[in-house]
Amino acid sequence: MTKAAKIFVAGHRGLVGSALVRRLRDGGYDNIVTRTRAELDLLNQSAVHSFMQAERPDYIFMAAARVGGILANNTRRADFLYENLVIATHIVHAAYAAGNRRMLFLGSSCIYPRECPQPMREEYLLTGPLEHTNEPYAIAKIAGVKLCEAYNDQYGTQFVSAMPTNLYGPNDNFDLESSHVLPALMRKIDAAKTNGDREVVIWGSGTPRREFLHVDDLADGCVFLMESGCKKGIYNIGAGTDVTIRELAELIADIVGYTGEFVYDAGKPDGTPRKLLDVSRMSDLGWRAKNSLRDGIAQTYAWYRRELRDQTG
Repeated sequence: MTKAAKIFVAGHRGLVGSALVRRLRDGGYDNIVTRTRAELDLLNQSAVHSFMQAERPDYIFMAAARVGGILANNTRRADFLYENLVIATHIVHAAYAAGNRRMLFLGSSCIYPRECPQPMREEYLLTGPLEHTNEPYAIAKIAGVKLCEAYNDQYGTQFVSAMPTNLYGPNDNFDLESSHVLPALMRKIDAAKTNGDREVVIWGSGTPRREFLHVDDLADGCVFLMESGCKKGIYNIGAGTDVTIRELAELIADIVGYTGEFVYDAGKPDGTPRKLLDVSRMSDLGWRAKNSLRDGIAQTYAWYRRELRDQTG
């Protein structure tokens, strides 16, 4: 990418999109195009096509999506499937129609089978059944990946797909009804410390293993892929290590300074038993994550206390 390139970041207000904008600006890319949902509804096909024809960006980072944790995914299944399918098809086709050839499509590690061999390699996609609780979101993301591949094959575009592991960081969602596990635990543990609660209830058994990546590392990996000239394919972006949910809760408690107990509600779903990405493709290209989990959580907690604590209560 040249520094003068026009770059459209879809979803720039979200966790990933805001990190991408920070990373691009830090890298000297000044011609960044963004639109709020009020300015550009990605569910509106004609609006997306008109925008692409008018702006004709040189590069696109497709970070816009309907996202959420187990509760949101499992209770709003139609919304997650429909909205993510529509967003992907609108942007991919409108980009092609406007002459764009370079795009990075953001997927998710949940696209891999529930009982996937660990660590999960890119070629394991579509080799087994998906985890039921987030199947609609996963199907939409798989469709987006395959759409990029199909446009590459038929039209010669250079659309690359990045599959991030579980993310966290500034601008994360801390709403307990829709957030992912790390921000939800951070909010609950912080509230328990503030209120003097003796225990915190955690969904599930605490035994599932998860990999966590600071969103700034993901943004760095995505920009690295585009700068390196990768023209197609799927690339896992992760930390390469995982922890149990119990270990995660204990780490957050240590950082927050909470000394109470954890109670595990085994009646609630655990989700996939383990999710660890094989990141050898990125490693072979020369990229690795920089932030340790402890340092990343400490940074995120400082941001949460500064920016959101009074709002979330």
